[in-house]
Amino acid sequence: MATTKVKGVLSDKQVLTENSDEARELFDKGRYGKVMDSGKLQLSLAEALYLLEKKKLEVLDGRNKVIDFESFYKKAKRLEKDFRIKYCVFKNIRNRGYIIKTALKFGADFRVYDRGVKPGEDHAKWIVYPVHEKDVLTWHEFAAKNRVAHSTKKRLLIGIVDEEDDVTYYEIKWVRP
Repeated sequence: MATTKVKGVLSDKQVLTENSDEARELFDKGRYGKVMDSGKLQLSLAEALYLLEKKKLEVLDGRNKVIDFESFYKKAKRLEKDFRIKYCVFKNIRNRGYIIKTALKFGADFRVYDRGVKPGEDHAKWIVYPVHEKDVLTWHEFAAKNRVAHSTKKRLLIGIVDEEDDVTYYEIKWVRP
């Protein structure tokens, strides 16, 4: 990956990077973000925090001041509901070698591509819903999530995060008796 840190600016609920070869390399090699018409990358809060943690990104605020990891994490938790739980799942899946992207248009938190598959080359294999182990999911909510996965031809993964931020996954799929 890039040897020098890519610079980005926190704007609303995203980070926009500079238009640079290093930023394009983040996208080309790791499929981080979405390439905008300007050549900049649009990163989700989870992607930006992960790259910040991996020391591949430097994030600036609107006044050109550097935002460190802890400060960015605190801001992200204020900006996005259940960010800690979502980030635990995002980081865990990325660390396992999968590409994970947002999936708002599918009605889920994330979509995950099988190893070796890049977005745009094939479809995601799973949609993922991160939940805390103490969260309660009704059968109606569970069925709705499963229906979304089935209708988008993806498998449903529930990522359950415990108090130590460890993640356990359950894959749910339709079976014909």
